[in-house]
Amino acid sequence: MSDKEPTPPSSPAATKQQSLHPAYTVTNIQTKVRILDGTKVSYAAWVKLFKLHAKAYKVLDHIDGSNPPEESHENHETWFEIDALVLQWIYGTVSDKLVVRILDNDGTARSAWVKLENQFLNNKGSRATTLEHEFTTLTIGACSSLEEYCQKLKEIADQLGDVGFRVSDGRLVMQLVRGLPAEYDVTAAIINQTSPSWDDACTSLQKEQQRQQARLNQNQSVLVSQNPNPTPTDTNTSNQPNHPPADTNRYPPNQYDNTRTRGRGRGYRGRGRGRSYRNLNQP
Repeated sequence: MSDKEPTPPSSPAATKQQSLHPAYTVTNIQTKVRILDGTKVSYAAWVKLFKLHAKAYKVLDHIDGSNPPEESHENHETWFEIDALVLQWIYGTVSDKLVVRILDNDGTARSAWVKLENQFLNNKGSRATTLEHEFTTLTIGACSSLEEYCQKLKEIADQLGDVGFRVSDGRLVMQLVRGLPAEYDVTAAIINQTSPSWDDACTSLQKEQQRQQARLNQNQSVLVSQNPNPTPTDTNTSNQPNHPPADTNRYPPNQYDNTRTRGRGRGYRGRGRGRSYRNLNQP
């Protein structure tokens, strides 16, 4: 039997442990809420994640506009301590560029929340126009891969939703098909006919890409197996003898006169006796 007696439930230590706010148990907020940068993580997605986390740890009243307790209330000081903790959560889940815009020495979690909201929701008209142009002109040719194309198109659609111009799932799939090259025509036609969800459409395109890649690899393997040791063509003629081409115009074949001349007549060429070969084509 242990000599150490269990702490009675009514002891101060047990009371303090039971009254510990759940927010103090969070050690790394970034494992629960992704970093808001406005591109890879949209403002709307970040708000959903942060509110879900705040609700689970009972701090939603620090960002929804609820009034803090009065100074005479016993939880007044504790509430502001937890508010500073929630403010750290906000600073820790936004990009460095956004931190500079919302940082305030005497700020609260609610004031930082409102500043972020203004950053993304002000000037909705101009932002929507720019995003709409990017959305309708984006093609797979502007991306390094099919995965990047799908991801970027979804990110722009989420940003349009942030400024109040929500993109439906059907329109998102239609725009996905429009930006595809000719080799995806068959799969694109099937997607247009069946009108699948966004996830199903992306999966179909990925399978088609894998099929095309497998066929390409198979064709390359067949070519290698047919000619395993190709002999390179030797184009170096430096070691070949340099013979001048025959002048067939000057000396056509079988056109030589083997007439023997004797003496020193006119047909004789050169001194001394011997045989002369005269070209009949010469004058």
